Amino acid sequence: MSRRILVVDDEKLIVKGIRFSLEQDGMEVDCAYDGEEALQAAKEKEYDVILLDVMLPKLTGFEVCQQIREFSNMPIIMLTAKGDDIDKILGLEYGADDYITKPFNILEVKARIKAIIRRSSQKEEKKEKRKWLSSRDMKVDCASRRVFISEKEVNLTAKEYDLLEILMNNPDKVYSREDLLNTIWGYDYPGDARTVDVHVRRLREKIESNPSEPIYIHTKWGVGYYFQK
Repeated sequence: MSRRILVVDDEKLIVKGIRFSLEQDGMEVDCAYDGEEALQAAKEKEYDVILLDVMLPKLTGFEVCQQIREFSNMPIIMLTAKGDDIDKILGLEYGADDYITKPFNILEVKARIKAIIRRSSQKEEKKEKRKWLSSRDMKVDCASRRVFISEKEVNLTAKEYDLLEILMNNPDKVYSREDLLNTIWGYDYPGDARTVDVHVRRLREKIESNPSEPIYIHTKWGVGYYFQK
């Protein structure tokens, strides 16, 4: 089955180059050139990965990412300006799963896309092994990757879900930020441990009634994070 990718950038030559390269690998590629067009495409189709530039006409990449997260957990890779750390952090805050810095090598883009697709495929193969995880008033349906708090569904991004599942599967085990970064994002991920901190904070905001006094995901100061049943 061919993978479907949405490429969003207002620079048409960049879009054309990415599209050609991905199609050479047998992927189905849709293109959008502004934020509104990207949002509409995401509402009409389910994509395996969305490659989303930060600087877009009509709606910024951040706004598009935030609005997509209201209805979908499709993996989103943000394209950010070189050396602009604030764009990377904001992208993660708004729900992006990964980022690539411009100017980029097309081989890096393809590698990141394939890594996300590969991890998604591996989870599809494994999810039948264990159907449900539960703790207090939280239930996690591993088959559909859905999370419920007091019977109400909580909408997590792909990376937020990955983080929750690995911690829940190993209660009271303390994971360092580097462990989580390598396990969830991969050893070749060029980002740093702040990526983990941002995702933990966003996850707590969604599953904890009081994120400043968490009952599920705890911090072991100077070491890392762990899940308490």
